[in-house]
Amino acid sequence: MDLLNSIGIKDVLLQYCVGAIMFLILVNCLYKMVIWGKKMSKGAFIFLAIFPLISVFPIPPPAFKNVEKAKQEQHKRNEDSGDPPDEELD
Repeated sequence: MDLLNSIGIKDVLLQYCVGAIMFLILVNCLYKMVIWGKKMSKGAFIFLAIFPLISVFPIPPPAFKNVEKAKQEQHKRNEDSGDPPDEELD
């Protein structure tokens, strides 16, 4: 706990400076990639062909099943409670 209490303004300022420097390095690298892509169109096509392979983790499918299951459970609870069914206008 003493470590957490000893964090001062200098540490916070240092974190912001490191974050800003990392952001500037990222922007510089992206700018150089754009310039490189304009000079070497074949290299840009190769990069664009390899870029999708970077995302190894698949995107999970939407949870439609969970939504349908929740609607069915809610409908069952309404029937079990004895409330009259809601009239829906179609």
